[in-house]
Amino acid sequence: MASTKRLLPNRERGKARYRTSVERYRLSIIPIFQCALAAGGAWWVATDLVGHPKPFFAPIAAVVSLGIALGSRLRRSVELVVGVSVGIGVGDLLISAIGTGVWQIILVVALAMSAAVILDGGPVISIQAASSAVLVATLLPPGDHGGFDRMVDALIGGLVGVAVVAFLPTHPMLRARDGAGEILAVAADALRKCADGLLAQDPKVIIQALRETRDTQPKIDALRSNLKGGREISRLSPLHWRARARVERLEATADPIDNAIRNIRVLVRRSLSLVRDDEILDPRLVDEVEKLSHAIEVVREMVLAEPGEQPDQEEAQRVLRAVAAGAGRDVVQHSGLSANVVLAQLRSTIVDLLQVAGLDRMTALAALPPTVPNPYVPPEL
Repeated sequence: MASTKRLLPNRERGKARYRTSVERYRLSIIPIFQCALAAGGAWWVATDLVGHPKPFFAPIAAVVSLGIALGSRLRRSVELVVGVSVGIGVGDLLISAIGTGVWQIILVVALAMSAAVILDGGPVISIQAASSAVLVATLLPPGDHGGFDRMVDALIGGLVGVAVVAFLPTHPMLRARDGAGEILAVAADALRKCADGLLAQDPKVIIQALRETRDTQPKIDALRSNLKGGREISRLSPLHWRARARVERLEATADPIDNAIRNIRVLVRRSLSLVRDDEILDPRLVDEVEKLSHAIEVVREMVLAEPGEQPDQEEAQRVLRAVAAGAGRDVVQHSGLSANVVLAQLRSTIVDLLQVAGLDRMTALAALPPTVPNPYVPPEL
């Protein structure tokens, strides 16, 4: 029995890894197809149309310019061509004068990469400048037309890659939309666990919620990368020019979502301190945390609206305003420091999510009840 119990967690971890791999591959199918098509297309253009006998760098350039990641593909294409040009130029000039050898390669690579960093600093430029300089120093005779051919091949690969993105694109917002939905699902689940832990005075549940929120940073980084790629596709591809406005709206949610996750992380961590220190806790504060978790689900549904649908921002704003109405100073009136911090982070999270739902920051702040008396309103007699 003991050995069987030990096997179960390993089996579950294996299933989780399998599901993660399948999902990762599902999201990468179209970029993989784009890279494969661009590589074949670049080879065909360079051989059949331009007449290069062995344009090995054209398909390489196409694949490097596209990559699996969606962000900054156009920039990578430009960096690729610039890096190749710098490397071949520096290499050809120096090798013609000083010959080839160990110290010559060291010098050529150092100077080519230095020139690339001074020009721009992009990683693709530096690596391509170094590899091109090595090629000139070891394989291409100085002054040979092979260097120029390689520059043309790099240009062909980059242009074919851009053409593939323009005419066979992924949808500019699907990956970013799904990523934002996944982050909001984690946020809602973490707050739900936090509320359960506060109600039961169980630190283990809150620790689990804290662990979930700490694991979201790679998802946020991926969201920003996918938004950058979506913006690029919506500008390059005529098929998705109509999606520009929707991409811009989704892009505007990146910072508020990031801020909301950070605030929730602090809220959960302070809830853990509240339980461990056995502070006085008003049940209404727990209700507010629970209500916010449900409100995030509504915001998530808004974000996950299909491309042809209109996101229901009004419903998301309504449920968030309802949570905000109960986040007044009275729910921590007789509580300690941790409860006050939980309330402060809850209020900040509401403001962030109202911005995700389309409000500007000042309007979102106005939805919260004041924490200090209005000096212009006379006290009741």
